[in-house]
Amino acid sequence: MTGDHHDHIHAGHDHTHDAVHAHEPRPEYRRLERAVRELLIAKGVLTADEIRAQIELMDSRTPAVGAKIVARAWSDPAFKARLLADARKAAEEFGVDTSNTAIVVALENTDDLHHMVVCTLCSCYPKAIIGVPPAWYKSSAYRARAVIEPRKVLAEFGTHLPDNVEIRVVDSTADMRYLVLPKRPAGTEGWSEERLAAIVGRDSLIGTTVPAV
Repeated sequence: MTGDHHDHIHAGHDHTHDAVHAHEPRPEYRRLERAVRELLIAKGVLTADEIRAQIELMDSRTPAVGAKIVARAWSDPAFKARLLADARKAAEEFGVDTSNTAIVVALENTDDLHHMVVCTLCSCYPKAIIGVPPAWYKSSAYRARAVIEPRKVLAEFGTHLPDNVEIRVVDSTADMRYLVLPKRPAGTEGWSEERLAAIVGRDSLIGTTVPAV
């Protein structure tokens, strides 16, 4: 099958593009967040230290782990099979705590198929593996346009795919998140995992870009 395909499953080039740009949270949202946080502390639901620890944990998560996972999958067919069978278990081999995470499905890009991830309802994202989502991922423009005109959105990220490559847009939910396994670039045969991981950017793990040598 060729062309663009949209799957809605509900139950090295990292920058923001004007068409999918998300502004910083509005002041009223910041005030609401602060009020809720202060209320939780006042009611004894959480302590300030517990909230701070969670924020620090989130800040410590980066796409580097996802890049290492991709590099291992490119280098080790047995690991790749484990990743495609159960991405959460595969991530645990890299020390990722997935005990409180949603199901994570790894989707392999091939010569004929390219996956692109969106969350049309909010901003569901496999944070434990690839860190916090970029602002554009949460924007209403990206969430709508990725489904309607994925090729145009990809082009704005500098990703131009042949017409015979099917683009499959997958929709993250609170219960299921996605990790894209990009197609390995030609000319990287014999590279170490460290060198391979260095060319895997955050956006290629979402499917809006592809790794480039």
